[in-house]
Amino acid sequence: MSETADRGVHRGRAPMRTQIFFASTLYGAATLAAALDAGHFRDSDRRLLLVSNNAANPETTPALDSMPGFERLRGRFDRVLSWNEAIKPFHPGGWSPRTDDVPMWERYARMLWGLGDDEIELVVESIQVEPALAVARLFPDAPIDVYADGLMSYGPTRNKLDPLVGSRVRRLLHLDLLPGLEPLLLTEFGVEGEVVSTEAFKSVLAELAEDVPPSVTSAPSGPALLLGQYMSALEILTAEEEEQLHVRMLRGAARLGHRSVVFKPHPVAPARFSRALEKEAGELGVELLVLNAPVLAEVLYERIRPSLVVGCFSTALLTAASFYGLRVARTGTDLLLERIAPYQNSNRVPVTLVDALLPEVGDATAVGAWRAPDADEVERELTGLVRAVGFCMQAEIHPGLRTEAERYLAAHLDARTRRYFKRRRLTSLALPGAVPRQLAFVPRNRTVRRVARRVRALKRAAMG
Repeated sequence: MSETADRGVHRGRAPMRTQIFFASTLYGAATLAAALDAGHFRDSDRRLLLVSNNAANPETTPALDSMPGFERLRGRFDRVLSWNEAIKPFHPGGWSPRTDDVPMWERYARMLWGLGDDEIELVVESIQVEPALAVARLFPDAPIDVYADGLMSYGPTRNKLDPLVGSRVRRLLHLDLLPGLEPLLLTEFGVEGEVVSTEAFKSVLAELAEDVPPSVTSAPSGPALLLGQYMSALEILTAEEEEQLHVRMLRGAARLGHRSVVFKPHPVAPARFSRALEKEAGELGVELLVLNAPVLAEVLYERIRPSLVVGCFSTALLTAASFYGLRVARTGTDLLLERIAPYQNSNRVPVTLVDALLPEVGDATAVGAWRAPDADEVERELTGLVRAVGFCMQAEIHPGLRTEAERYLAAHLDARTRRYFKRRRLTSLALPGAVPRQLAFVPRNRTVRRVARRVRALKRAAMG
């Protein structure tokens, strides 16, 4: 009997249920493992992990299933599949099936992965962009669960999602990085958030920490840990500015009295970043270890228990504070709030949250006094800000947030919060704070707003 027939397509047998879990990072795979352990998914006949390597050069960059610790996760899935191999020679970050080709690609995927006529359920990350969006389009009848991409889940969906995809999303699984704050992601489709157990996630991370390279086991205990990001690759900062950002982290840690420092660079960041830090460390008399091993920051929290974690706007800053009770500090967020463009850039909410919550590493008093806010404080101090920023980012997707945004801006826009909003953006949306107070009546005047919209339309037409 053929494999297809054996798996239940002959008369009288219901098709099998197969869950396909899609992941491109070890952090994502760990989140999925925690959700499975915590019982967030109903029983199925098979569970497949579909791995994507989204690096610019996947051929020279290890995929998540070859990273230290992954073998600890493998047993939760019946098979591990490669998205890169399935769509080769296309790159995962830039390919999606053409609408007319979807039936052909679905047949191909079912044949390649031995799915037959299985009922498919999808669990994907970052559904608003490729490659997760391509996977969702490949199985147009499959219900979808989305699991959150760190702090970005608290912001709005980064662009308008095709209703044929968005309407299939049943729920958003997310870590409780900020208890008391509800995600905005996908709420335009009525999708509700579902918190993945923190204890289950930490248990998975403890598993991953059992398999680390020697460079981690030999790292000092209790150092200051610096988290590098690669924003120059996104053209948010220049390479020189990013180098100086890391140097500021090191200087700040040294001023706070830390003589042992570990730097975890972004996996694909250039070696020059590390060299600049090594030179600075020598001048400051600080012992510096550059840790190039491909491990999660959270695994380092488990293994070396840093006394301070310094970063820019990494989600790992919040896992350090909320999940491990570690001291944290930020730097560079003021520059990023100015540089991130366009305003709708999905990094804006993570930068805003880190800037609003965490102390600047150069402020020793603030760093020493800081503690993670409780749920009531988060809801009181952050909910209004995030929803106002979210409306300014995606007013067309979330028109229902206008009243909340107006209320927040009218009551809270001051020298401190002004950095989270662009005057030009407030003006285009006719929101409080767009113009000087003596001219505040203008945005609320319907005639003026109508004329302004007409002028903008004519300007766009002329530029086009």
